[in-house]
Amino acid sequence: MDPNNFVDEKCESRLYIGNLDLRITEAALIKMFSPFGNIVSEDFLWHTRGPKRGEPRGYAFVQFSTKEEAKLAKEKMHGKLVCGRPLVVRLASEKYLLEMAGNSGKAVGEANKSGLTSSCSGQMYRSAKIAAIKNKLKAMEEEGPSTKKQKQSENNSGTDNL
Repeated sequence: MDPNNFVDEKCESRLYIGNLDLRITEAALIKMFSPFGNIVSEDFLWHTRGPKRGEPRGYAFVQFSTKEEAKLAKEKMHGKLVCGRPLVVRLASEKYLLEMAGNSGKAVGEANKSGLTSSCSGQMYRSAKIAAIKNKLKAMEEEGPSTKKQKQSENNSGTDNL
């Protein structure tokens, strides 16, 4: 069994559920998503400090036993009105990749803040770091050696006057 394949399978069967009304409870969330398959785990996120401590954050993660169950739940529940608000349901990996596309550094920070500790987030964290490094290298290459030469000549001209 390939451990990387297991990680991919786990990522593809985990759903991000966003735009949750604050009245929705963990039990209600499980009840909404259980018709689509076997729920392996559920992470309902709460504010842990500040004035909103103990209140729901408005999003959660649900892990199904298979990616097919997760995809079915996504198809059926995305956009569905619950307490007057349309649910946002995506594969957790999609949600993370969309954030990364917007700002790779911010996505890495958000993954750390939200407490994502699965091996899936670890793999995505590394991918985000690699993407950030590649972007930095590309920016440095575009700057080119002319900038370095210009800085060196400025430094040298300053020392000539001594």
